Amino acid sequence: MSSSSTANLTVIALLSAGAAVAYSIVVAKRRDGPPLPPGPPPTPIVGNVRGINASTPWITYTDWAATYGDLVYSRFFNQDIIIINSEEVAQDLLDRRSHIYSDRPVIVTNELVGIGFNSAFLRYGPKWRLHRRLFHQAFKQDAALSFRPLQMRKAHQLLRDLLESPQEYEGHLMLHSNSIIMSAVYDYETAPRDDPLVNIIDKAVTIATSELKPDAAAILGAFPFILSLPSWFPGMSFKGRAAISRQYAAKWLNEPFQYVKERMKSGTYAPSMVSDALEKWQSQDESGEVTVAIRETAATAFLDSFRFEVFVLAMVLYPEVQERAWLSIRSVVGTTRLPNFDDRASLPYIDAVLRETSRWHPIVPAGVPHATYTEDIYNGYYIPKGAMVIPNVWAMTRNEAKYPNPEEFKPERFLDGNGALTDDTCSMGFGFGRRICVGRHMADASLWSCMALMLAAFKFSKRKDVNGIDIDFEPQWFSGLGTHPLPFPCRITPRHEGMDMGKLNELIEAST
Repeated sequence: MSSSSTANLTVIALLSAGAAVAYSIVVAKRRDGPPLPPGPPPTPIVGNVRGINASTPWITYTDWAATYGDLVYSRFFNQDIIIINSEEVAQDLLDRRSHIYSDRPVIVTNELVGIGFNSAFLRYGPKWRLHRRLFHQAFKQDAALSFRPLQMRKAHQLLRDLLESPQEYEGHLMLHSNSIIMSAVYDYETAPRDDPLVNIIDKAVTIATSELKPDAAAILGAFPFILSLPSWFPGMSFKGRAAISRQYAAKWLNEPFQYVKERMKSGTYAPSMVSDALEKWQSQDESGEVTVAIRETAATAFLDSFRFEVFVLAMVLYPEVQERAWLSIRSVVGTTRLPNFDDRASLPYIDAVLRETSRWHPIVPAGVPHATYTEDIYNGYYIPKGAMVIPNVWAMTRNEAKYPNPEEFKPERFLDGNGALTDDTCSMGFGFGRRICVGRHMADASLWSCMALMLAAFKFSKRKDVNGIDIDFEPQWFSGLGTHPLPFPCRITPRHEGMDMGKLNELIEAST
């Protein structure tokens, strides 16, 4: 949702009679007892969100931490907001008190753009537990090992794509991440280019994430009557975009699932998350509830390509890191083959690069918000029931005491004096408590295989101008529900002299 649309919504809300109602709710919530956590001074009706950068709220929250501490209270209209700016507090509340903090807030824009089915956004309850059970069966740590041949095969195909058309690296990375999930979840092999199902999913995710602005969601949640205003009314243009998003989301939800059902009917299918779950549950699913859950969890299971893009950007900006990573790979595998999962234990620096990629620029920097199931007291502060709890991952990854010079890309921070990996896995980007991402083990393996093979086969550098001079650039970032690099000038060249498709295939064959 654009800044102008959000501003118009705010004006509508402030001019409405609903504003007075919201204010009366806030007044009624005043209470004796422990104080709320500290936070910026409030303004009437709207709350204490003045000065927040709507495009990058996680940076504002991090700035607040310097003044108000690791636990900050804010309010937007009638929504209480608790911001957690430290990993320790997040572990105390979201992990150790998960029975209180495992709910999700009601975010009306999720349904508006058609992704209310997403398991990550479900309220804590029986439906979420069913989704979680289905996910756990497919992607728990032991089960994730079965996907390794698939992940390596897809990583090999990514190398072929990058060799053939390196200038299209963004599309190759997106296809790579989607193709792994499409195979694992639906037994669907994606086309090398313009795959119809991948295009639908990419379009759905792009539109939905651009519209999921937390400030707009709060306004619509406080004043739901706004949604009844016609699309021609000032500030209502987002309704048209939301309708398009719902159309794509419905296709994302239904078409790959239907593909599996048709293959099962014809007897031409292979094992996948969907077919395995349908075979196990369909005969017991008289109400159809489990079938719906299988379809929804399958659509939720998509990896993102954005961490890969962050990795490539880091390699371009920090060539000394890239060189050390390549030398470490060469010292283990030589020059006649590519790394595989058996080499992972011997390549701690590559794991350090992976962890630093997640820390340096987390792709969901404000985390996925939790909500309190009941009220709580923490360190003498009152946390209301129904509060939106934001784990500010950005602030956690900028902890100067733990990560000195946090804006620098330094994988060495995850290695001890002997070059071994430390216990810090920098996993806060996968969430906390009962809402932690079940697919994190599969995601970790996909990231490692992709990074290790790209580092072994290619060099990433700044693009050169017509005079052979490096093109300097300042990275720009897309901001919405998440963030990722906008296109940047990148040059990808083979590490091996005389590399062609035949020689690459020889390296791939030697590593399998």
